[in-house]
Amino acid sequence: MNVHKLSVNDREIVCESGETVLDACLRENIDIPYGCRQGACQSCMVRSLQGPPPLAAQDGLKDVLRHQHHFLACLCYPQQDMSISISPPADFFTEATVIEKSLLNAETLQLTLQCRETIDYYAGQFVNLKRADGLTRSYSIANNRVHANKLSFHIRRLAGGRFSEWAHQELNVGDKLEVSDPQGLCYYLPTTLETNLLLIGTGSGLAPLAGIVSEALHHGHSGDIHLFHGSREMDGLYWIEEMQALADQYSNFHYTPCISRGDAPESVVRGRANDVAMASLPSLKGWRLYLCGHPDMVHQTKRQAFLQGAALQDIHADAFHVASATLD
Repeated sequence: MNVHKLSVNDREIVCESGETVLDACLRENIDIPYGCRQGACQSCMVRSLQGPPPLAAQDGLKDVLRHQHHFLACLCYPQQDMSISISPPADFFTEATVIEKSLLNAETLQLTLQCRETIDYYAGQFVNLKRADGLTRSYSIANNRVHANKLSFHIRRLAGGRFSEWAHQELNVGDKLEVSDPQGLCYYLPTTLETNLLLIGTGSGLAPLAGIVSEALHHGHSGDIHLFHGSREMDGLYWIEEMQALADQYSNFHYTPCISRGDAPESVVRGRANDVAMASLPSLKGWRLYLCGHPDMVHQTKRQAFLQGAALQDIHADAFHVASATLD
């Protein structure tokens, strides 16, 4: 092995022959988190800023992390000079204009923005929306990558929510917002088109899941795609007709709306979306899951899906998606 230069958070250091990136950083007193030093805890995960890292350094990481060139510093023996980010970069914002506002139900607003610059995102990611006074909130992107300059969001009005109530009542078509770079790891990659997909969402957690479904169908995904969308009562559901029309158009897409309270119409299942999904699909070995909704639902479903055969690295849930659906 040869000696290689490392650029780490704007510092230049040298990684000696036979030395890992973690060893070199610690030797140079660079503040980098770490734990087991054997690739198990993933505490030392960092990101390569100049192309993919050595494949062995990505052992055990989810495909979306590999795709974004993340790797484990304790497993990485550099094969060339590297530029590395330990801490996430600061948000970069671009200006966007409100071009559409419409209500999906009494409490959920669909907001569509035209961005001044093309946004490179993946269906299921989220951005930070910032208004003129600096107030910022995270919302999931609801559309697929076909519309690179337009972003749609589902903003649920929350009592006392400064941003959501303002967006519902005061934000107008033509107004400006700032949009951050996309973030989050809960998104679709067209790597294995034959994999079965299970998507479970509650409330406005449908937003990223609808984008993922649209993206998957756009790429000709051939595996089964099951979407379960839940709410307490009927008035909390939306896009029922649109999702059912999509299911009629694509034989591999299956849509199940659920409510946990009150009487359910014939086309809606009575029960919590995650409970209905787990009962409907008892064997999840080889499936990829996307979960967006209440933290308790996500935690419970992760555990149940694992017990029903799903691999942990195939269960995707992003905390910001949960937050955008439940907090303000």
